[in-house]
Amino acid sequence: MQQIVRTQAPGRINIIGEHTDYNDGFVLPAAIDLTITQTLKVNGSDYTVNLISKNFGASFQFDLRDFKKVPSGWQNYLMGVVSEVQKKRKKLTGFDCEFGGNIPIGGGVSSSSALQVSFLYALNKAFDLNFSKIEMAKITQQADHNFIGMMGGIMDQFSILHGKKNQVMLLDCRSLEYQYFPLELGSYQILLLNTNVSHSLADSEYNTRRAECESGVEILQKSGLGISKLRDVSPKQIVAAKDILPANVYDRCTHVVQENQRTLEATKALNNGNIKRLGELMYVSHASLTDLYKVSCSELDFLVDQSKTQDYVLGSRMMGGGFGGCTISIVEKSRVNEFIDFSAKAYQEKFGKDLTPLQVKIGEGAKVLS
Repeated sequence: MQQIVRTQAPGRINIIGEHTDYNDGFVLPAAIDLTITQTLKVNGSDYTVNLISKNFGASFQFDLRDFKKVPSGWQNYLMGVVSEVQKKRKKLTGFDCEFGGNIPIGGGVSSSSALQVSFLYALNKAFDLNFSKIEMAKITQQADHNFIGMMGGIMDQFSILHGKKNQVMLLDCRSLEYQYFPLELGSYQILLLNTNVSHSLADSEYNTRRAECESGVEILQKSGLGISKLRDVSPKQIVAAKDILPANVYDRCTHVVQENQRTLEATKALNNGNIKRLGELMYVSHASLTDLYKVSCSELDFLVDQSKTQDYVLGSRMMGGGFGGCTISIVEKSRVNEFIDFSAKAYQEKFGKDLTPLQVKIGEGAKVLS
């Protein structure tokens, strides 16, 4: 057991492959250079845990023998991790944990997963739990499912744990096999524009989308397709099934099937240095997320539409669960500030709101600092 441990975990971006992870599909994420840092100290008590959030200026205490979900808040993400660790019959004693960072909350760059991963990383080191990275990805995912009630996939946790500098990762969310690809954009760079919008719809609608996909799989299985997830359905098969699926379910399933194909094609574009094609795929992805999956919002759609009027932008789309958060765009480096000014002015005129630009770099995954 180590008395004091400091850990760090990054946020993540996703180049393409949205809402495919919980359908056993493919995603193309990367860790970024925005992080959350935890300092965990074993406090000598048997059961008392003290949590301190520097960003919120708040503290929270609970007993390891008896704790439950609070109505809302960052506390649930950490208690959920503790709950899953205890299910593994791992012994924890009392500790104090202070954390803070610069990942925007609600921006679609996985601040909550970074919080959970950095926390579990600290527990793993302090209490000699000996969890592997894959085990930690699954534990934090299960914390979301079982304690938070958010039925997400494993992309966020996995990419935060396995991030590699200047590399994006093609992750197979079924087998958890992954392959790195250099993100070489030449005279272009990634730019995030945070709408600073976080709609209350996000959590409930996320679970609804997952349920719609699962209902589509059940219908397709009854029709004789030997599938277990939408990952197994080909574009031709989903078109042929249009008449047997409810309209909204058909749309959701079509997005997932086509998005998987786009993600695989995006890796080919990266291998071939065809950044223009990568940008085109991002625009198509956004249209699908808006029209078929219906997880966008007017602010995101507006920013993507504005980007299409500028010839120095190759591609743009919403990123993350939806209903707010960030767009991710490929922008000519020399004109990034021009694009930020253009977008911010148009956004302010349209919505009376400020947007926040985030010029992120592709960074390393979670780690122990000391």
